[in-house]
Amino acid sequence: MWRCEGSAWPEDGPGAVLRWEGGRVSPLTAGREIGFRALGVRRCVGARGNACPLAAPVSGRTTQARCAECARLDRAHSVAADTMPDDPRPYRVYLAWFGPGLVKVGITGEARGAARLREQGAVAYSWLGRGPLMAARRTEELLRAALGVPDRIPYDAKRAVRADLPQRADRAAEVAALHARAAALPGWAETLERLECRVVDHAGVFGLDGLPPATAVVRELVDGGAVGGRLVAAAGPDLHLRTPDGGVVVVDTRLLTGWSLVRAGADAGAGVPVRALPAVRAEQGGLF
Repeated sequence: MWRCEGSAWPEDGPGAVLRWEGGRVSPLTAGREIGFRALGVRRCVGARGNACPLAAPVSGRTTQARCAECARLDRAHSVAADTMPDDPRPYRVYLAWFGPGLVKVGITGEARGAARLREQGAVAYSWLGRGPLMAARRTEELLRAALGVPDRIPYDAKRAVRADLPQRADRAAEVAALHARAAALPGWAETLERLECRVVDHAGVFGLDGLPPATAVVRELVDGGAVGGRLVAAAGPDLHLRTPDGGVVVVDTRLLTGWSLVRAGADAGAGVPVRALPAVRAEQGGLF
């Protein structure tokens, strides 16, 4: 029995891995047969590297396996909460593309490199600028407002377009055009260094070329529930598994975090609650 700590995209690795308590990892390579069964109760994973003192039970449907107190402590020290305005580390502003009409502007610590973009499932991206945290934050907010882009893209919207993406050249052209629009806007923070457009495409790394449409999404794990299939793609936290019935089920690995898992056969299919993937695409205004 292994306790899952979710997936990660190491900067020095070829793809995603599933992390386990104690430091072990399992590579998530395309074509691999995967099967696991959840046992017991899902429990809080704690905050900032510290275990939850209560080992509190948490809901199977939340993507954040933390109790209310650990969630509060974790967010209190996050960049998103703006509680560290004097952080001396350099940050980068990025433009992330997830599909037609699905674009966001965000920031990440420079030390994390492109891992943050892979963790979100960005199909393509380009850096916009680099500099101190608050300069990056001010520029991020400026670009969001001026371009009319949100601070996050729902995962259902990302999943809905992965099997029907434009060609790589078209993706790169769209990112380049948006980068040019962003670069032309006045009001950037003076201490933020502007970076030229260099589009990076993750479709090959994720395994999206020829990806079949998803037929269902795992809603939650339950005690005794098993999931199994052949991995056809891994994008952000999502695993796309071809199940024995020929369908493709998406497993959000954030739902695995906090569960104790044991091996199950790849022929297990989806023996847990699932839901249909919404067909409606979330379109943005203000970009096109």
